[in-house]
Amino acid sequence: MSKLDLSCPLYLTQNDGTLTDAAVAAELPIKTFASGPTNSLMGAAFLQGLDHGDKRMADNQYVVVDIGGTTTDICALLPSGFPRQAPNFVEVGGVRTAFSMPEVFSIGLGGGSRVRQSKDGKRVTVGPDSVALRLTTDAMVFGGKVMTASDIVVANGAAIVGQPEKVKDIPEELIKAAKADIKRQVEKAIDNMKVSSAPVSVLLVGGGSIILTEGLYGVAECLRPPHHDSANAVGAAIAKVAGEIDVIEVLAGRDEDAAIEAAKTAAINAAISNGADESTIQIAELKKIPLQYVTNKATRFVIKAVGNLHVKGGVARHAQQNGFVNGVDIEEDVEAAVEEVEKAEVAKVEHGSMAKPALGVDLTQYRPKVENGIWHISPEDVQLIASGCGVLGTGGGGSSYLMALYTLNLLRQGAEIRVMRPEDLKDSDICVFGAGYGAPSVSDERVSSGEDVFTAIEAVNTIMGITDFQAIVTDEIGGGNGLVTMPSSARYRRPIVDCDLMGRAYPTLEHGTPYVYGFPVLPVATADCKGNSSVVVTAESNRMVESLIRNTCIVLGNSTGTAGRPLNGNVIKDYTVPNTISQAWYLGRAVHLARQTKLDFIKAISTITPVTALYTGKIVDVTRDVSRGYTIGRVVIAPLSADEAEDSESSSKVVTAEKRLLVIPFQNEYLSAAYVDDEKAEGKEDVICTVPDLISILGQDGEALGSPELRYGLKVRVIGMPAHPLWTSTPEGLKVGGPEFFGLNTEFKSIGEYQRPRSVIEEFDTSKEP
Repeated sequence: MSKLDLSCPLYLTQNDGTLTDAAVAAELPIKTFASGPTNSLMGAAFLQGLDHGDKRMADNQYVVVDIGGTTTDICALLPSGFPRQAPNFVEVGGVRTAFSMPEVFSIGLGGGSRVRQSKDGKRVTVGPDSVALRLTTDAMVFGGKVMTASDIVVANGAAIVGQPEKVKDIPEELIKAAKADIKRQVEKAIDNMKVSSAPVSVLLVGGGSIILTEGLYGVAECLRPPHHDSANAVGAAIAKVAGEIDVIEVLAGRDEDAAIEAAKTAAINAAISNGADESTIQIAELKKIPLQYVTNKATRFVIKAVGNLHVKGGVARHAQQNGFVNGVDIEEDVEAAVEEVEKAEVAKVEHGSMAKPALGVDLTQYRPKVENGIWHISPEDVQLIASGCGVLGTGGGGSSYLMALYTLNLLRQGAEIRVMRPEDLKDSDICVFGAGYGAPSVSDERVSSGEDVFTAIEAVNTIMGITDFQAIVTDEIGGGNGLVTMPSSARYRRPIVDCDLMGRAYPTLEHGTPYVYGFPVLPVATADCKGNSSVVVTAESNRMVESLIRNTCIVLGNSTGTAGRPLNGNVIKDYTVPNTISQAWYLGRAVHLARQTKLDFIKAISTITPVTALYTGKIVDVTRDVSRGYTIGRVVIAPLSADEAEDSESSSKVVTAEKRLLVIPFQNEYLSAAYVDDEKAEGKEDVICTVPDLISILGQDGEALGSPELRYGLKVRVIGMPAHPLWTSTPEGLKVGGPEFFGLNTEFKSIGEYQRPRSVIEEFDTSKEP
């Protein structure tokens, strides 16, 4: 800018498609690293005249395919004309992040992609590595020695670039094979981003789009907008300006609504200061995050306001002049950056979507390893079970994602994890328990080492004089606790029984079904990962046991492991919920299959367990606090607007006709779902589902959202599932597991009839095959 004598402000685009100034980008460069694909997507919609949506958008699926020199980026457009946003989390380099950005699927295919032929000449591949910015020196058509996708296109006569005579000797069979590989890769990537199996309309943009010369299977029409090769620049030019504030407010003794409004005003002022037109500004994102380790209701507000760039007389208004770019050492910085890019861009490009991907295996053919009544857990099984545990977690149980990471690492190190049927237990077999215990908002901050659970198990065994046991039983199948027994299985080399004590997740220890029906829970140990432990040996009631160990949990930091008294096999067979690990596996498979085949998630789940679709909407308020060792609060969900309903309908085909709001209180887990007339939920409530039935909130990717993961603006679907008869058919079960226990002023009405889950072991045991 100094060389060009430019004194104007410098704006950069962020991952979510908004603008920020150079100073902010330099301070937080991570917010801009994925802005390129976003610019192209917005530019493509604008150039094709679809940026504001129209009837064509409602009737057809539109997918943008941006082919550059190194990668091809693909994103679906919503009927509103905006790119489909990634769900609650996105994966960057295999790491889960909470960035706000469109859902983009990337493959290593571009104009500079290298073309290789196997030694026997039978196989030709294009990419994923690329010559990148060295295309004009390394490609054959420019006198280089590397065969690229651009060389194939020129040799085929589909484009005139460089010196066509340089590629006239490329064999016709190689050209055909390379074109087929390019076509196959693009078709597969488009299929990954489709929201249904119906044909789509493709907007083809980017300088590398010349490599695509043939029609695509499953594509109704392929459109190249005017100036398609400049879509990236156009997208950057039309981006909105954002203003974001991140503050901590102490809400004790204050009006929370007033504090939020003040924070919103600060975000709007920040957007104006960054150059936004005040008349176009809207609040795009609002997060309320209670701080876990304080008692004065300190809450972190993260609020983003966006608006159009304010331009007057051809000059963008900006409060601060461009003092950031001063020309010092610019040449050295640019040269260093170019050298780094040259090294980086030719590297292998990972395939995949930044959103939660479907498993990279064909689930219609995948079979778990079951031999002689024992299920040997694989990495694929862990990921399927983790997704299913999320659905069964009803908002609690801790993060199944974090516990899956820990378990997958154990498998990589050679650990063996086994599951057995409850029917195969002997009546005298000793079964131990062990689970995570505390506030999910705290435990989700870190990956457990597992030592807290191990310490608790060993403390109880020591007190009872138990030197050996035969099996491990899951306390609750919901959330991370549904997988917490897997590290224990690996450590103690004992199988996990395919059952649990709840059939869901509940917030207290006394919600174990054997304890509800009079079997002893004491002694109970609570421990942390540092080796601190406390044991309750006697107490007047299960309620007192919960109070005592909860107080210990608070002292130890609200994230501990706990273990109750081991029980014999006859109790486990009669007083637990059977086949729940299998149920989680089948639910996870259904979600991932739906993601692979573009089916509706709720319909997929309904093939595994009875399910009722309760609501489709957008989160408009979340109140959350860590109190008494629990994560306590409520979420308010509003009906989708007409535009949002169109966007949702294209992928789910299920949109609620209910115009009232839905409020869901939670104590770690979701307790009830009720219609209310306003966001304050101060009027009459019309309860449609309550504990012990299961309430689960699903994101747009079909993955369940835990209570700590709820945030403003997320589009969600709420489902209900019937609880096991141990909870619903007896006074004992309803007294502890029903609405009365949680102080809900409503009666329990079941939403459906419980269905016993199928058994993975019985279905896939190879020893039973003829």
